[in-house]
Amino acid sequence: MRDNKNKWLLVTSAAVLALGTASLASANTLQNTLQRGAVQCGVSDGLPGFSAPDDQGEWQGLDVDVCRAVAAAVFGDADAVRYISLNAVERFTALQSGEVDVLSRNTTWTTTRDTTLGLNFTGVTFYDGIGFMVNRDLGVSSAKELDGAAVCVQSGTTTELNVADYFRANGMEFDPIVFDTSEQTVGGYEAGRCDVLTSDTSQLAALRIQLSDPDHSVILPEIISKEPLGPVVRQGDDQWFNIVKWSLFAMLNAEEMGITQDNVDEMRNSDDPDIARLLGQDGNYGEGMGLDANWAYNIISQVGNYGESFERNVGMGSPLEIERGINALWTDGGIQYAPPIR
Repeated sequence: MRDNKNKWLLVTSAAVLALGTASLASANTLQNTLQRGAVQCGVSDGLPGFSAPDDQGEWQGLDVDVCRAVAAAVFGDADAVRYISLNAVERFTALQSGEVDVLSRNTTWTTTRDTTLGLNFTGVTFYDGIGFMVNRDLGVSSAKELDGAAVCVQSGTTTELNVADYFRANGMEFDPIVFDTSEQTVGGYEAGRCDVLTSDTSQLAALRIQLSDPDHSVILPEIISKEPLGPVVRQGDDQWFNIVKWSLFAMLNAEEMGITQDNVDEMRNSDDPDIARLLGQDGNYGEGMGLDANWAYNIISQVGNYGESFERNVGMGSPLEIERGINALWTDGGIQYAPPIR
Protein backbone atom coordinates (compact mmCIF):
# COMPACT_ATOMS: atom_id res chain seq x y z
CA MET A 1 0.00 0.00 0.00
CA ARG A 2 2.89 2.38 0.74
CA ASP A 3 4.11 2.00 -2.88
CA ASN A 4 0.62 2.70 -4.19
CA LYS A 5 0.31 5.83 -2.05
CA ASN A 6 3.69 7.04 -3.25
CA LYS A 7 2.61 6.60 -6.85
CA TRP A 8 -0.50 8.68 -6.22
CA LEU A 9 1.63 11.36 -4.58
CA LEU A 10 3.89 11.46 -7.62
CA VAL A 11 0.92 11.80 -9.98
CA THR A 12 -0.64 14.48 -7.80
CA SER A 13 2.65 16.39 -7.51
CA ALA A 14 3.14 16.36 -11.28
CA ALA A 15 -0.37 17.70 -11.73
CA VAL A 16 0.20 20.48 -9.22
CA LEU A 17 3.40 21.52 -11.00
CA ALA A 18 1.40 21.73 -14.23
CA LEU A 19 -1.23 24.07 -12.75
CA GLY A 20 0.63 27.22 -13.73
CA THR A 21 0.66 26.19 -17.36
CA ALA A 22 -2.87 24.84 -17.07
CA SER A 23 -4.27 28.18 -15.91
CA LEU A 24 -3.13 29.72 -19.17
CA ALA A 25 -4.31 26.79 -21.26
CA SER A 26 -7.72 26.91 -19.54
CA ALA A 27 -8.30 30.61 -20.20
CA ASN A 28 -10.24 30.04 -23.41
CA THR A 29 -10.07 26.49 -24.68
CA LEU A 30 -12.75 27.05 -27.31
CA GLN A 31 -10.86 29.97 -28.84
CA ASN A 32 -7.58 28.06 -28.82
CA THR A 33 -9.26 25.03 -30.37
CA LEU A 34 -10.88 27.09 -33.12
CA GLN A 35 -7.54 28.75 -33.94
CA ARG A 36 -5.84 25.35 -34.06
CA GLY A 37 -8.54 23.85 -36.26
CA ALA A 38 -8.96 20.63 -34.30
CA VAL A 39 -9.84 19.25 -30.88
CA GLN A 40 -6.80 17.68 -29.21
CA CYS A 41 -8.16 14.59 -27.51
CA GLY A 42 -6.25 12.37 -25.09
CA VAL A 43 -7.07 8.70 -25.64
CA SER A 44 -5.68 5.36 -24.49
CA ASP A 45 -2.61 3.60 -25.78
CA GLY A 46 -4.91 1.17 -27.60
CA LEU A 47 -8.01 -0.32 -25.95
CA PRO A 48 -10.43 -1.98 -28.42
CA GLY A 49 -13.98 -0.74 -28.11
CA PHE A 50 -12.97 2.45 -26.33
CA SER A 51 -10.04 3.99 -28.19
CA ALA A 52 -7.86 2.14 -30.66
CA PRO A 53 -6.83 2.61 -34.30
CA ASP A 54 -8.40 0.25 -36.84
CA ASP A 55 -6.59 -1.50 -39.70
CA GLN A 56 -6.54 1.78 -41.64
CA GLY A 57 -5.13 3.72 -38.71
CA GLU A 58 -8.45 5.47 -37.99
CA TRP A 59 -9.27 5.81 -34.29
CA GLN A 60 -12.48 4.08 -33.22
CA GLY A 61 -14.31 3.50 -29.93
CA LEU A 62 -16.78 4.78 -27.38
CA ASP A 63 -14.27 7.28 -25.98
CA VAL A 64 -13.27 8.32 -29.49
CA ASP A 65 -16.91 9.09 -30.28
CA VAL A 66 -16.94 11.60 -27.43
CA CYS A 67 -14.00 13.39 -29.06
CA ARG A 68 -15.80 13.29 -32.40
CA ALA A 69 -19.00 14.62 -30.84
CA VAL A 70 -17.15 17.61 -29.37
CA ALA A 71 -15.53 18.31 -32.75
CA ALA A 72 -18.92 18.08 -34.48
CA ALA A 73 -20.41 20.54 -31.98
CA VAL A 74 -17.52 23.01 -32.30
CA PHE A 75 -16.56 22.74 -35.98
CA GLY A 76 -19.51 20.98 -37.59
CA ASP A 77 -16.94 18.32 -38.51
CA ALA A 78 -16.55 15.21 -36.38
CA ASP A 79 -13.22 14.44 -38.04
CA ALA A 80 -11.58 17.64 -36.77
CA VAL A 81 -9.76 15.76 -34.00
CA ARG A 82 -6.10 15.10 -33.24
CA TYR A 83 -5.73 11.97 -31.12
CA ILE A 84 -2.92 11.84 -28.58
CA SER A 85 -2.21 8.41 -27.13
CA LEU A 86 -1.53 8.46 -23.38
CA ASN A 87 -0.86 5.76 -20.81
CA ALA A 88 -2.47 5.82 -17.37
CA VAL A 89 0.42 7.69 -15.73
CA GLU A 90 0.74 10.36 -18.44
CA ARG A 91 -2.93 11.21 -18.90
CA PHE A 92 -3.56 13.76 -16.13
CA THR A 93 -0.39 15.76 -16.65
CA ALA A 94 -1.12 15.93 -20.39
CA LEU A 95 -4.52 17.45 -19.66
CA GLN A 96 -3.24 19.82 -16.98
CA SER A 97 -0.42 21.12 -19.15
CA GLY A 98 -2.71 21.88 -22.09
CA GLU A 99 -1.28 19.17 -24.31
CA VAL A 100 -4.85 17.92 -24.76
CA ASP A 101 -8.17 19.78 -24.61
CA VAL A 102 -10.15 16.84 -23.29
CA LEU A 103 -9.22 13.46 -21.85
CA SER A 104 -11.54 10.71 -23.10
CA ARG A 105 -9.66 7.65 -21.98
CA ASN A 106 -11.55 5.07 -19.82
CA THR A 107 -10.86 7.20 -16.73
CA THR A 108 -12.63 6.63 -13.40
CA TRP A 109 -14.33 9.57 -11.69
CA THR A 110 -13.10 9.71 -8.07
CA THR A 111 -13.00 12.27 -5.27
CA THR A 112 -9.24 12.72 -5.47
CA ARG A 113 -9.19 13.21 -9.21
CA ASP A 114 -12.15 15.59 -9.13
CA THR A 115 -10.98 17.77 -6.25
CA THR A 116 -7.18 17.77 -6.04
CA LEU A 117 -5.87 17.66 -9.60
CA GLY A 118 -7.58 20.72 -11.05
CA LEU A 119 -9.88 18.59 -13.18
CA ASN A 120 -13.61 18.38 -13.90
CA PHE A 121 -15.38 15.21 -14.99
CA THR A 122 -18.12 16.04 -17.48
CA GLY A 123 -20.31 12.95 -17.21
CA VAL A 124 -20.25 9.16 -17.37
CA THR A 125 -19.93 7.35 -20.68
CA PHE A 126 -19.69 3.88 -19.13
CA TYR A 127 -20.60 2.61 -15.67
CA ASP A 128 -18.02 -0.08 -14.94
CA GLY A 129 -16.41 -2.04 -12.12
CA ILE A 130 -13.17 -3.92 -11.48
CA GLY A 131 -13.11 -7.65 -12.13
CA PHE A 132 -10.71 -10.54 -12.61
CA MET A 133 -9.81 -12.69 -15.63
CA VAL A 134 -8.15 -16.07 -15.16
CA ASN A 135 -6.93 -18.95 -17.28
CA ARG A 136 -9.48 -21.78 -17.24
CA ASP A 137 -6.67 -24.17 -16.25
CA LEU A 138 -6.44 -22.39 -12.90
CA GLY A 139 -9.69 -24.10 -11.99
CA VAL A 140 -11.29 -21.24 -10.03
CA SER A 141 -14.82 -19.89 -10.39
CA SER A 142 -14.75 -17.07 -7.84
CA ALA A 143 -12.45 -14.24 -6.83
CA LYS A 144 -12.68 -15.57 -3.26
CA GLU A 145 -10.45 -18.45 -4.44
CA LEU A 146 -7.53 -16.21 -5.47
CA ASP A 147 -5.62 -16.20 -2.17
CA GLY A 148 -1.88 -16.15 -2.93
CA ALA A 149 -2.34 -15.50 -6.65
CA ALA A 150 0.04 -13.45 -8.79
CA VAL A 151 -2.04 -10.62 -10.26
CA CYS A 152 -1.12 -8.55 -13.32
CA VAL A 153 -2.25 -4.93 -12.93
CA GLN A 154 -1.58 -1.65 -14.72
CA SER A 155 0.14 1.13 -12.79
CA GLY A 156 -1.38 4.56 -12.28
CA THR A 157 -4.94 3.22 -12.07
CA THR A 158 -7.63 2.92 -9.40
CA THR A 159 -7.34 -0.85 -9.92
CA GLU A 160 -4.12 -1.04 -7.89
CA LEU A 161 -5.76 0.42 -4.80
CA ASN A 162 -9.12 -1.32 -5.13
CA VAL A 163 -7.61 -4.77 -5.61
CA ALA A 164 -5.41 -4.30 -2.54
CA ASP A 165 -8.50 -3.23 -0.57
CA TYR A 166 -10.47 -6.26 -1.77
CA PHE A 167 -7.82 -8.83 -0.88
CA ARG A 168 -7.20 -7.27 2.53
CA ALA A 169 -10.94 -7.07 3.33
CA ASN A 170 -11.32 -10.76 2.48
CA GLY A 171 -8.28 -11.91 4.47
CA MET A 172 -6.32 -12.90 1.36
CA GLU A 173 -2.87 -12.11 0.02
CA PHE A 174 -1.68 -11.56 -3.54
CA ASP A 175 1.49 -10.79 -5.45
CA PRO A 176 1.02 -7.69 -7.66
CA ILE A 177 2.86 -7.80 -11.00
CA VAL A 178 2.74 -4.18 -12.19
CA PHE A 179 3.04 -2.93 -15.79
CA ASP A 180 2.96 0.57 -17.31
CA THR A 181 0.57 -0.08 -20.21
CA SER A 182 -2.44 -2.28 -20.91
CA GLU A 183 -0.50 -3.95 -23.74
CA GLN A 184 2.31 -4.90 -21.38
CA THR A 185 -0.21 -6.08 -18.78
CA VAL A 186 -2.03 -8.48 -21.10
CA GLY A 187 1.34 -9.58 -22.50
CA GLY A 188 2.51 -10.49 -19.01
CA TYR A 189 -0.69 -12.43 -18.38
CA GLU A 190 -0.42 -14.36 -21.64
CA ALA A 191 3.26 -15.11 -20.98
CA GLY A 192 2.33 -16.70 -17.66
CA ARG A 193 3.92 -14.10 -15.39
CA CYS A 194 0.70 -14.00 -13.36
CA ASP A 195 -2.32 -16.16 -12.61
CA VAL A 196 -4.83 -13.35 -12.86
CA LEU A 197 -5.37 -10.21 -14.93
CA THR A 198 -7.36 -7.47 -13.21
CA SER A 199 -8.90 -4.29 -14.62
CA ASP A 200 -12.29 -2.73 -15.31
CA THR A 201 -14.55 -5.48 -16.64
CA SER A 202 -15.00 -3.61 -19.92
CA GLN A 203 -11.22 -3.46 -20.34
CA LEU A 204 -10.96 -7.17 -19.52
CA ALA A 205 -13.43 -7.88 -22.33
CA ALA A 206 -11.35 -5.74 -24.68
CA LEU A 207 -8.07 -7.37 -23.64
CA ARG A 208 -9.51 -10.89 -23.77
CA ILE A 209 -10.20 -10.67 -27.52
CA GLN A 210 -6.53 -9.78 -28.05
CA LEU A 211 -5.34 -13.06 -26.56
CA SER A 212 -4.13 -15.79 -28.91
CA ASP A 213 -6.79 -18.10 -27.42
CA PRO A 214 -9.59 -15.95 -25.91
CA ASP A 215 -11.75 -18.96 -25.05
CA HIS A 216 -9.05 -20.26 -22.70
CA SER A 217 -9.64 -17.34 -20.32
CA VAL A 218 -12.75 -16.50 -18.32
CA ILE A 219 -13.87 -13.34 -16.50
CA LEU A 220 -14.95 -14.17 -12.94
CA PRO A 221 -18.42 -13.02 -11.81
CA GLU A 222 -17.37 -10.69 -8.97
CA ILE A 223 -17.30 -6.93 -9.55
CA ILE A 224 -15.43 -5.39 -6.64
CA SER A 225 -15.75 -1.63 -7.17
CA LYS A 226 -17.61 1.25 -8.78
CA GLU A 227 -15.78 2.63 -11.81
CA PRO A 228 -17.77 5.42 -13.52
CA LEU A 229 -15.75 6.22 -16.64
CA GLY A 230 -16.05 9.57 -18.37
CA PRO A 231 -14.44 12.54 -20.13
CA VAL A 232 -12.32 15.02 -18.20
CA VAL A 233 -11.42 18.67 -18.77
CA ARG A 234 -9.35 21.25 -16.91
CA GLN A 235 -10.95 23.37 -14.23
CA GLY A 236 -11.15 27.10 -14.90
CA ASP A 237 -13.02 27.13 -18.20
CA ASP A 238 -16.75 26.67 -17.67
CA GLN A 239 -17.54 27.26 -21.33
CA TRP A 240 -15.43 24.30 -22.46
CA PHE A 241 -16.69 22.20 -19.55
CA ASN A 242 -20.24 22.87 -20.77
CA ILE A 243 -19.42 22.01 -24.38
CA VAL A 244 -17.94 18.61 -23.54
CA LYS A 245 -20.67 17.88 -20.98
CA TRP A 246 -23.57 18.76 -23.27
CA SER A 247 -22.05 16.94 -26.23
CA LEU A 248 -22.49 13.71 -24.28
CA PHE A 249 -25.92 14.80 -23.01
CA ALA A 250 -27.04 15.47 -26.59
CA MET A 251 -26.19 11.88 -27.55
CA LEU A 252 -28.10 10.51 -24.55
CA ASN A 253 -31.14 12.74 -25.17
CA ALA A 254 -31.14 11.76 -28.84
CA GLU A 255 -31.35 8.08 -27.95
CA GLU A 256 -34.19 8.72 -25.51
CA MET A 257 -36.09 10.68 -28.18
CA GLY A 258 -35.53 8.02 -30.84
CA ILE A 259 -33.33 10.26 -32.97
CA THR A 260 -30.68 8.33 -34.89
CA GLN A 261 -27.98 9.07 -37.41
CA ASP A 262 -30.30 7.76 -40.13
CA ASN A 263 -33.48 9.63 -39.22
CA VAL A 264 -32.11 12.91 -37.83
CA ASP A 265 -32.93 14.89 -40.98
CA GLU A 266 -36.51 13.65 -40.94
CA MET A 267 -36.76 14.41 -37.22
CA ARG A 268 -35.96 18.08 -37.86
CA ASN A 269 -39.54 18.35 -39.08
CA SER A 270 -40.96 16.87 -35.86
CA ASP A 271 -43.72 18.70 -33.98
CA ASP A 272 -42.29 17.44 -30.68
CA PRO A 273 -40.95 20.54 -28.88
CA ASP A 274 -38.18 18.57 -27.12
CA ILE A 275 -36.90 17.30 -30.47
CA ALA A 276 -37.20 20.74 -32.03
CA ARG A 277 -35.10 22.28 -29.25
CA LEU A 278 -32.43 19.57 -29.45
CA LEU A 279 -32.08 19.86 -33.22
CA GLY A 280 -31.98 23.68 -33.28
CA GLN A 281 -35.41 24.18 -34.81
CA ASP A 282 -36.79 26.05 -31.79
CA GLY A 283 -34.29 28.47 -30.31
CA ASN A 284 -30.51 28.32 -30.15
CA TYR A 285 -29.48 26.29 -27.14
CA GLY A 286 -25.85 26.34 -28.23
CA GLU A 287 -25.57 30.10 -27.93
CA GLY A 288 -24.67 30.00 -24.24
CA MET A 289 -21.72 27.75 -25.11
CA GLY A 290 -20.51 29.82 -28.04
CA LEU A 291 -21.96 27.33 -30.55
CA ASP A 292 -24.55 27.68 -33.29
CA ALA A 293 -28.06 26.23 -33.22
CA ASN A 294 -27.03 23.11 -35.16
CA TRP A 295 -24.48 21.88 -32.61
CA ALA A 296 -26.52 18.85 -31.50
CA TYR A 297 -27.76 18.09 -35.01
CA ASN A 298 -24.15 17.95 -36.17
CA ILE A 299 -23.29 15.49 -33.38
CA ILE A 300 -26.18 13.13 -34.12
CA SER A 301 -25.86 13.27 -37.90
CA GLN A 302 -22.13 12.58 -37.86
CA VAL A 303 -21.58 10.45 -34.74
CA GLY A 304 -25.02 9.09 -33.83
CA ASN A 305 -26.80 8.81 -30.51
CA TYR A 306 -25.36 7.17 -27.39
CA GLY A 307 -27.03 3.82 -28.04
CA GLU A 308 -25.64 3.66 -31.58
CA SER A 309 -22.14 4.43 -30.32
CA PHE A 310 -22.40 1.85 -27.53
CA GLU A 311 -23.69 -0.88 -29.83
CA ARG A 312 -21.10 -0.55 -32.58
CA ASN A 313 -18.13 -0.09 -30.26
CA VAL A 314 -18.68 -2.27 -27.19
CA GLY A 315 -22.20 -3.72 -27.44
CA MET A 316 -23.57 -7.00 -28.71
CA GLY A 317 -22.89 -5.90 -32.28
CA SER A 318 -19.17 -5.52 -31.53
CA PRO A 319 -16.41 -8.07 -30.83
CA LEU A 320 -16.64 -7.21 -27.09
CA GLU A 321 -20.33 -8.24 -26.89
CA ILE A 322 -21.03 -6.26 -23.70
CA GLU A 323 -24.69 -6.04 -22.71
CA ARG A 324 -26.12 -2.59 -21.93
CA GLY A 325 -26.95 -3.52 -18.32
CA ILE A 326 -26.86 -0.42 -16.13
CA ASN A 327 -25.60 1.58 -19.11
CA ALA A 328 -29.08 1.38 -20.60
CA LEU A 329 -31.24 4.50 -20.48
CA TRP A 330 -33.25 5.12 -17.33
CA THR A 331 -36.37 4.43 -19.37
CA ASP A 332 -35.04 0.92 -20.15
CA GLY A 333 -34.00 -0.09 -16.64
CA GLY A 334 -30.50 1.43 -16.66
CA ILE A 335 -29.09 4.53 -15.01
CA GLN A 336 -28.00 6.58 -18.03
CA TYR A 337 -29.84 9.87 -17.83
CA ALA A 338 -29.29 13.34 -19.29
CA PRO A 339 -30.77 16.69 -18.27
CA PRO A 340 -33.24 18.18 -20.76
CA ILE A 341 -32.44 20.64 -23.52
CA ARG A 342 -34.60 23.54 -22.43
